[in-house]
Amino acid sequence: MPLINRCVAEGIGTFWLVFGGCGSAVLAAVVGSEIAGTPFNVGIGFVGVALAFGLTVVTMAYAIGHISGCHLNPAVTIGLVAGGRFKASEALPYVIAQVVGALAGAGVLYLIASGKDGFSVAGGFASNGYAEHSPGGYSLLACLIAEVVLTFMFLLIIHGATDRRAPQGLAPLAIGLGLTLIHLIGIPVTNTSVNPARSTGPAVFVGGWAMAQLWLFWVAPLIGAIAAGLLYRLSFEAKETKH
Repeated sequence: MPLINRCVAEGIGTFWLVFGGCGSAVLAAVVGSEIAGTPFNVGIGFVGVALAFGLTVVTMAYAIGHISGCHLNPAVTIGLVAGGRFKASEALPYVIAQVVGALAGAGVLYLIASGKDGFSVAGGFASNGYAEHSPGGYSLLACLIAEVVLTFMFLLIIHGATDRRAPQGLAPLAIGLGLTLIHLIGIPVTNTSVNPARSTGPAVFVGGWAMAQLWLFWVAPLIGAIAAGLLYRLSFEAKETKH
């Protein structure tokens, strides 16, 4: 498959991840209602948002996995390069396509969300943050550690699930469920990134603090991804036997 075609697939897939995942947080996490005159949230909450992110990966893995590999994430692309699973020469076009797709996803989400009276990106617009912009008020160091570790585990899951020795056809489920678990852990800490493109899309629309803190959500996931790729390549990858 030509590189341009694969990059288009990556852009569409990352669009879906940001629109679906961040969209669930912005549009559906908190939905007000009343029961017997008492305010009540009928939204999907943290668990629903975590599941939404996982479902975007599962659906796209089956839709475009055979076309582009369904990275949808610069950290995944770089981690696969470190693990010897992807050509370094094709990494930059993939990353550019992912960021463009993330910006498009955030842009469409903004157009929809801004159609509601009272909407403001001051609410965060599903951006990732640390310290005063962490959902749970976690420090910069805590958020850095969380993003490195969560991305490290995500890439180990990806490398292991896509290993030729693993059960065939089940990788999308393992990876999607892994991302769901990662969000269940990380949403209170950073809103969960483990994906620089996902972080960049909303941050561009929020500006200010979100752009100022964006560096962490590039640096930490890339560190975790490279570490996981190298570990799997050096310690767990099947060695070719010569006959």
